[in-house]
Amino acid sequence: MGLRDDLERYREVGEKRRQDLAAFIQYGDLGNSRRDAVRIPIKIVDLPEFVYDRRDMGGVGQGDDAEEGDPVGQPQPDDGDEDGDPGEEGGDHEYYEMDPEEFAQELDERLGLDLEPKGKKVVEETEGDFTDITRTGPSSTLDFERLFKEGLKRKMAMDFDEEYVREALRVDGWGPATVYEWARSEHIPVSRAWIENAYEDLPADERDRWASVEEMEASVDHETTAQRIRREGLEEIPFRSEDERYRYPEVVETPERNVVVVNIRDVSGSMRQQKRELVERTFTPLDWYLQGKYDNAEFVYIAHDAEAWEVDREEFFGIRSGGGTRISSAYELAAAVLKQEYPYSEWNRYVFAAGDSENSSNDTEQQVIPLMEEIPANLHAYVETQPSGNAINATHAEEVERHFRNSDDVAVAYVTSPDDVVDAIYEVLSTEDES
Repeated sequence: MGLRDDLERYREVGEKRRQDLAAFIQYGDLGNSRRDAVRIPIKIVDLPEFVYDRRDMGGVGQGDDAEEGDPVGQPQPDDGDEDGDPGEEGGDHEYYEMDPEEFAQELDERLGLDLEPKGKKVVEETEGDFTDITRTGPSSTLDFERLFKEGLKRKMAMDFDEEYVREALRVDGWGPATVYEWARSEHIPVSRAWIENAYEDLPADERDRWASVEEMEASVDHETTAQRIRREGLEEIPFRSEDERYRYPEVVETPERNVVVVNIRDVSGSMRQQKRELVERTFTPLDWYLQGKYDNAEFVYIAHDAEAWEVDREEFFGIRSGGGTRISSAYELAAAVLKQEYPYSEWNRYVFAAGDSENSSNDTEQQVIPLMEEIPANLHAYVETQPSGNAINATHAEEVERHFRNSDDVAVAYVTSPDDVVDAIYEVLSTEDES
């Protein structure tokens, strides 16, 4: 068995686990998982084997209680068990427990998604490369290259051709004051004190060598500092303490990927058990997925019939139905909560709603759709749960889909059975992936 065989087995195991994940989402008992831990059941299969039964000391038909006509080798019920009663023990399972981040990665691979959430708020600062500069620090971090460049720039700014200036002192009738003014006009960085000292050192019989400065400039070559450094090299660089700079790590700001998910479910009287189960089977994996994709995930749960109210997660996934239907009441509450607690400038926002698409007259067109347009979010989604297909008055999903058909931040999905759940989740998540 080589590396290629090992890789092939690894791919097979990975594909099997993704298939188990999809089956779990569609048909598994989602209640065994918590919000921060997803428990995937793995069926244990015991292979048959031959075992010597030490209790069987006789041959066929020699048992103490055997009677004529009893099937050979047929196991007899234990005392206390009645024929036909169902067993209380379930099948043997082990559980593979994954955190939401791993669940999100597996679902990405299962659905072929490439969703990378955006960051909003800076919450972590770490040390990066030594690219920033400060005036103090340990000697080991002294930036010698910068120090050398600063000294070289000072050398270039302060250095001048001394012999050329001395020749100007030899112009007939020129003294230190005239030479200084000339040097300034020629941008030669020489001090008045240096000129005066050089003039005093100059013999008196040499102070009239040139009849004019023009004659001197035409006869004497002026060598720039750069030319002289190339010819002679550098003997010293004038370093100063104020040139010293020390490298320290760049502060890398990592944005926390914040997300708030508003889950809205219809709990009106038309939402019977099958519809409720499909809602929960769709919303639960979406919660796990988004919690795994973001560093900080917060969830708002809203239930509604003709009115809307906020509930906790446990109540949301176990709530019963009753009352009429006005879907806009949930969006009104969602808009108020998001505006007050989760500004769009700092939060990624998702608004997911689910129900059987039955709504009060004109509420979708006149109230819900305008509210969806007014609530900024990464993604709005509506999931219709109709086990028998569309009812005559179940038009909400169709109206939303028709109005937002050209929008890249609104998704509509239809679930008629557990088989549709994975496709619905893909429809919802792939809409944001494309946008």
